[in-house]
Amino acid sequence: MNFWKRLFGHFRTITKHRHKVIANCAKAGILWQGLRHDLSKYTPTEFVPGVKYYTGKRSPNEGEREEYGYSKAWMHHKGRNRHHYEYWVDYNLETKRNEPVEMPYNYVAEMFCDRLAASKIYNGKNYTDKSPLDYFNYRTPHRSINPKTKEELSKLLVMNYEKGEKETFEYIRKRVKEEKQRKNKR
Repeated sequence: MNFWKRLFGHFRTITKHRHKVIANCAKAGILWQGLRHDLSKYTPTEFVPGVKYYTGKRSPNEGEREEYGYSKAWMHHKGRNRHHYEYWVDYNLETKRNEPVEMPYNYVAEMFCDRLAASKIYNGKNYTDKSPLDYFNYRTPHRSINPKTKEELSKLLVMNYEKGEKETFEYIRKRVKEEKQRKNKR
């Protein structure tokens, strides 16, 4: 694939994804987060490898990993975007190890919006309400995620599958509002 096709293909994919996440975040009551979602993908550290390894069939990060054994773009991305559970790792004073910590609910909500949008973009007309749940179940056993965060994201994905987006977003809006009220009381 020539450079221009990779450039415009990558730009179109990340922009289309971002716009879907923004729409989902608006439905979830976290529009401001949606507007800031994945802006780091447009920085040279992430965008240049994204173009170089773009195929249109998988994440460019996989191509970078195959070449170098790691993805600098992914490490940059997860270190700047709080909707990724990989961001929420800290040193545990008791165990003396880096371990996943529980994510604040508004970022779990954004992660759900992200998963939903990504599933729709990458599955296209093959998308079903079960697609985000299937992806989560397929990938999660190989990941280190806080048990409470995993439980909450799983709950949202199952709700989306069983009850649909409308009811899931209503639930998320209610939870986001409750969490804001709880924070304000502190």
